[in-house]
Amino acid sequence: MSIYAIGDIHGSIKALKTIFKQNIIQPEDKVVFLGDYVDRGPDSKGVIDWLINNQKNFDFDFILGNHEIMMTTAKISSERLMEWLHFGGADTLDSYNIGDEPNWIDKINKAHWDFIDSCVDYLEIGNFIFVHGGLEVDKSLDEQNKHHLFWKKYEKPIAYDSGKTVICGHTSRKNGEIADFGHTICIDTYAHGGMWLTCLNVETGEFVKANNKGKIEKGKLKRFANTM
Repeated sequence: MSIYAIGDIHGSIKALKTIFKQNIIQPEDKVVFLGDYVDRGPDSKGVIDWLINNQKNFDFDFILGNHEIMMTTAKISSERLMEWLHFGGADTLDSYNIGDEPNWIDKINKAHWDFIDSCVDYLEIGNFIFVHGGLEVDKSLDEQNKHHLFWKKYEKPIAYDSGKTVICGHTSRKNGEIADFGHTICIDTYAHGGMWLTCLNVETGEFVKANNKGKIEKGKLKRFANTM
């Protein structure tokens, strides 16, 4: 069994499908998605549909992202709705063919709301911790502040635990390159912005990237280059 992490999808359905068409990920493998399934990209509805349908055939785990939080809190008030629309929610509603309908909440399939509600704050597997944003040092996982888990940008993260590697997204690497700090690996490689969606084998450092044009790039993180 291999352990894979997939970065911020942001509605990039073609890139997501292209990764799985490579047949690298097998049904017995663990795949951890790092959040931000919706907003900004072309087909947020299609992404959630695909994830729900394919979790029957694969071992998927889903981390919550700040864009799912915004989508959920948009139900509370018109102010929250406007904030979400500004940060990509308008693209999401367009993918549902909703537009500016006042009853937009009921127009979204309940299974999609249930999917968002099922996402977890973080996941620890062996020597790896998967999280959307990042972790605050000197605090246990169950003491983490929501701001750090979902919102804080980690351009240059600090090591959280000498025995653990943190795998995260959220801080988009607009050059399309994985940011490997040794103790932390950020794989938000700006899929919705014309770059790549990254799938990383966290144990071997091998990765496959796909974009919304269906192109593929494969490689291995430099520090893993001499390992089999």
